[in-house]
Amino acid sequence: IQLDHLGPNATNTRFLRQRDKTNSHPMGDTKQILSKTGPASAEELRTDNFPPLKNDTILRAAKGKPTSRVPIWCHRQAGRYLPEYHTVRNTADFFTICRTPDLACEITIQPIRRFPLDAAIIFSDILVIPQAMGLEVIMVKGKGPVVPKPLVDPSHLKRLKSPEQIDVHKDLGYVFKALTLTRHRLEGRVPLIGFSGAPWTLMAYMVQGEGAKSYYKAKAWLYKYPEESHQLMRRIADCVIQYLVAQVEAGAQLLEVFDSWAGDLTQEAFKEFSLPYLKQIATKVKEKLVEKKIEPVPMTCFARGADWALEALADSDYDVLSLNWTVDPKQARKETKGMVALQGNLEPSILYADEHQIRREVAKMVGAFGTTGYIANLGHGMLPTMKPEALAIFVDQVHKSSEEIINNNQKQPK
Repeated sequence: IQLDHLGPNATNTRFLRQRDKTNSHPMGDTKQILSKTGPASAEELRTDNFPPLKNDTILRAAKGKPTSRVPIWCHRQAGRYLPEYHTVRNTADFFTICRTPDLACEITIQPIRRFPLDAAIIFSDILVIPQAMGLEVIMVKGKGPVVPKPLVDPSHLKRLKSPEQIDVHKDLGYVFKALTLTRHRLEGRVPLIGFSGAPWTLMAYMVQGEGAKSYYKAKAWLYKYPEESHQLMRRIADCVIQYLVAQVEAGAQLLEVFDSWAGDLTQEAFKEFSLPYLKQIATKVKEKLVEKKIEPVPMTCFARGADWALEALADSDYDVLSLNWTVDPKQARKETKGMVALQGNLEPSILYADEHQIRREVAKMVGAFGTTGYIANLGHGMLPTMKPEALAIFVDQVHKSSEEIINNNQKQPK
């Protein structure tokens, strides 16, 4: 892989070529792994015969346990910045891919073939929940997700399925099949993350109808129709809880809840309309898993932009808080008081810099967070115009910097 285009100050540009020669990917030569494609076999849809996990680094970090290095994965790591993604995307529309388990599995695994990442995240979308609740959601080229007939006022709530009518196993079974298939085809290389949108963020799309700068229509609901807003978010939360429990049953080994528009709320509105449901989801998911005699998996909350809510979110049943790039790592450690692990939070635009700058910024980030109870990630997600080579540098430097810190600490006299 040529890295020269990253700038005249690039250094160590041979590391990827050398990695191919030495097979220093933790699981071996990535060109030879995870090659199975096509529809699932009957064996690949069983949940009682998953391959043994070979890399549990991220699971240990999520629980604050010692690790040999800091684990790393990235939001949107399976997506449009990869040429191979477009090979699949050109065969079907976005939601058809989401609903076709072997295609969703293929896209999920693509970045694991390329990079020594420490987790995969299932290819899906947060808006499958509104779809399961009865709303049409389409993906419009150049615009993103659109709800053609949004909820204009509380009278439109009757358009949604009643809680009794929602069957996540029936309505979202394709996600669970994709998770199970992917667990098999990952061959135990790394854990698999499942996810959902948070009630406020999902309500924002359901009312606004599309992505927006301020979500003023959705926020107006909170003040004009507070009781109906709570009613809607309770219904969304109940659906999310069922959905996440079923994801674990299908094979998810970690879960993340995305409250992407938390930062658009005032602190008071967040505490009333978002925080209670975020906390309820983590508590109820774990309770229901225990009831089913399934060991609860680590859960992450990413309330993007709600930097002031870290202390409140740490006092919950989440194991990890994901951080926006505006959050100072040391301040985050102080506010969360060791109650949760932290994830993040490289400014995504740094990946447009040359190799030297990327490595320098990543090393600073790892040093600021420390190596215990920490999962490296971006402060948001990969962008379509980013180069895969830049992510390769990010991953390599996280591992390199954290291993150096851990090794140096081990050499220190006790």
